[in-house]
Amino acid sequence: MSESGPYDLITMGRVGVDLYPLQTGVPLSEVETFGRFLGGSAANVAVAAARLGRRAALVSRTGADPFGDFVHRALRDFGVDDRWVTSVPALATPLTFCELFPPDDFPLWFYRRPKAPDLEIHTAELDLDAVRATRILWVTGTGLCEEPSRSATLAALAARGRRGTTVFDLDWRPLFWGGEGGASGDGGRTGATAMAAARPHYAAALAHATVAVGNADECEVATGEREPLAAAWALLDAGVELAVVKRGPKGVLAVHRDGTTAEVPAMEVEVVNGLGAGDAFGAALCDGLLAGAPLGETLRRANAAGAIVASRLACSSAMPTPAEIGDLLGASARAGGRPE
Repeated sequence: MSESGPYDLITMGRVGVDLYPLQTGVPLSEVETFGRFLGGSAANVAVAAARLGRRAALVSRTGADPFGDFVHRALRDFGVDDRWVTSVPALATPLTFCELFPPDDFPLWFYRRPKAPDLEIHTAELDLDAVRATRILWVTGTGLCEEPSRSATLAALAARGRRGTTVFDLDWRPLFWGGEGGASGDGGRTGATAMAAARPHYAAALAHATVAVGNADECEVATGEREPLAAAWALLDAGVELAVVKRGPKGVLAVHRDGTTAEVPAMEVEVVNGLGAGDAFGAALCDGLLAGAPLGETLRRANAAGAIVASRLACSSAMPTPAEIGDLLGASARAGGRPE
């Protein structure tokens, strides 16, 4: 555990380098220039939390290569503790390319073969004292797709003993489970077969988590349910205390085991790149949980954080400050009469 005391948030999972085209509406085969950014969902959530003033750290791994050096430098620049980001000399730091076809088409191409270093997290290397002590632990579905990361993720969850807040980001990427799609997928399984392979591992994680966050596809993987309210209750039945179901342009629904329910509409912005919006949402959700804010207020701020990132090109460097979230909520309230 850190000498400065417990972290507000420790995230565990994917990290790498995002290469985003500097041209919109152009197929990847024709793009000539790219911007380089820190990427990976767990890294993005940690960065977003740090931008919101929270003390955050990341547990992950990179290659022992120049892109790995870039990851460490970027994390430190963003104020994220990188002490538990270690290197795997035999593997390369992952790269992710995307295409930009706003408002809702952003294909991703993952280069994570033969294996991504962030799937080489070992249980024996975890600082379980820090994992137990952190106010929030954040893990992802991707961390369950291969060993030894799967066992390490479940060990971290078990070590928490349901103390504090433990968030399971359902984070469904079929190609990581041998499903279809993406440059690094092997296409060996259909989507349904990949879901069936993942579901028992998702169930094991849900038994330890106190909060689950996911969209319709991710909820279906975890529970077999897609309809938002049914999915939320299925997640509660699986063990969590709070289920948060993201519904895209229809907003977000959250149901707590105590019967509290909140439903918040999406915020309208001009979308530049929808990638990373969910990570900003997740960090703002954590910020609200840490602050003890009412559920509806927490969701509104989380929606605003996601909307801000969707209106920008990058993910990590696009994460909003508290003032930016407040400004957007204020503008929205003035325009539509909704509460800030």
